[in-house]
Amino acid sequence: MRYEAPTTINAAVKLLAGKAGLARVLAGGTDLLVQMRTDRIAPDLVVDVKRIPALHAIAAKAGGFRIGAAVSGAVMGEHKALRKAWPGVVEAANLIGSAQIQGRATLAGNLCNASPAADSVPALVAAGASAVIAGPRGKRTVAVEAVGVGPGKNSLKKGELVEAILLPKRKPRSGDAYLRFIPRTEMDIAVVGVGVDLTLDGKGVCVAARVALGAVAERVILVPDAAKALIGTTVDAKALENLAAAASAACRPIDDKRGTKEFRIKVAGVLARRAATIALRRARGK
Repeated sequence: MRYEAPTTINAAVKLLAGKAGLARVLAGGTDLLVQMRTDRIAPDLVVDVKRIPALHAIAAKAGGFRIGAAVSGAVMGEHKALRKAWPGVVEAANLIGSAQIQGRATLAGNLCNASPAADSVPALVAAGASAVIAGPRGKRTVAVEAVGVGPGKNSLKKGELVEAILLPKRKPRSGDAYLRFIPRTEMDIAVVGVGVDLTLDGKGVCVAARVALGAVAERVILVPDAAKALIGTTVDAKALENLAAAASAACRPIDDKRGTKEFRIKVAGVLARRAATIALRRARGK
């Protein structure tokens, strides 16, 4: 195996594009190194992007935030402006692993690993986040929900890597939240994860919403029908009931040792209702 640690994005792209065989990007390494040690993958080339300064910044961007691909969850958790604007996104990122893992794990890595149960991805999808992708043909920006295409499979082409995650400008009277169900109290993989983002008008009526589900399909999914259940309402009991029904209806889960199909479908609705309630409270400034 060949290991490289370039100091520019262009150099990283050149390495990834020019290598025949299996190449992998190492940002935090909390997934990649485990996969290598358990012989799940054996890359011919590992490109460590931690030495690229531009990937370590959280910066203001068009009223929102640009989060570099090498920014760890621990750094996100210490960023006051980011926590205030997008608490659900930060909380989701901070659910990944232990304190030690938090010092390494990144949003970009969690996204590109393409686990249907990734904690940060439903929150990012609900937030309307985008990924900036650098490659041999330049840069392109895609919606986060378009990156993962199946378990362990993403839509990046040869030579491409995620350079940054973009969070949009926060609208007034908005709130987001992420909740998951796990068998243990911490450091476990989500059986179901739900991200909700909503915006209210001056009268307390929901005028925009996004709902995303994790661990209930082959990839994290955006659920427009769940959002429609909230829009035009005051997010009252009936709206929350309709939201839960829409979330459950969108599930296409599998049975595994952590949960049955029926259990995941039911829990998706329960968590959607709870996450929306938290997002509503935040949108009201509470």
